[in-house]
Amino acid sequence: MGAFVALLRAVNVGGTGKLPMSDLKDICEELGFGAVRTFIASGNVVFTFGKSEAAIKSALEKRLQAYAGKPVGVLVRSAAEMAEVLSDNPFPKAAPNRTMALFLDRAPPADTLAGIRGRRDEEIRLGRREIYIHYGEGMAKSKLVIPAAKTGTARNMNTVATLARMASEL
Repeated sequence: MGAFVALLRAVNVGGTGKLPMSDLKDICEELGFGAVRTFIASGNVVFTFGKSEAAIKSALEKRLQAYAGKPVGVLVRSAAEMAEVLSDNPFPKAAPNRTMALFLDRAPPADTLAGIRGRRDEEIRLGRREIYIHYGEGMAKSKLVIPAAKTGTARNMNTVATLARMASEL
């Protein structure tokens, strides 16, 4: 049994994709995931399971689509990968609430940085399957557009740290 973190895309954000975390926990348990715990209402769940990341993603997306009546994107990381996302943060001295890891299913495309629009004081670095963003003065006024991030989901480094810790405890 491996420990995993699933990050749901566009859940309980801006009035879209309402999903109570108690329902998410129930769905995960119905799928056979063990030791299921959710964290904050934005679609973060930690659990154990004996199958692959791809199997988790497929099963969870299928079940969430049946629940929501529309596709819900899911990004999955093992406990070890989540710890690497945290340790690989290229902005360790920056405020963790202004630093995001944008999770993707695969490595960012080679032209990711060239396609960015609306950049001001944001710093951006590419990771294994993440794009790290430090929003210098904060996200509120940012006009940053990263086309490669269209199917990804972002979490600030405080959330990444908590999820990495939760997954390591399973």
